[in-house]
Amino acid sequence: MSEAKSVNGFLINQAKDGQWWIFNFGGGEEIAGPFPTEALAIEVASVLELEHPAPKRRGKDKS
Repeated sequence: MSEAKSVNGFLINQAKDGQWWIFNFGGGEEIAGPFPTEALAIEVASVLELEHPAPKRRGKDKS
C-alpha cells in the first residue's frame, strides 16, 4: 500500500486488496470507489466538489 495523496481536498488511498478509494480529508468516510488504478481515482477526485467548501478569508475593506 502506498501513502495517501491529497487531491482537491480529498484523500486517495489504496486498500489492502489493491483497489483505490477516495476519502474525505479526515480519512473517515469513503466518498467514491473502488477504482482499479490510482490515476483513475485522482481523475475523479479532481472533478469532485466539496459539499461544504471552506469559508473564504476576508481582507480589510479598502473603502
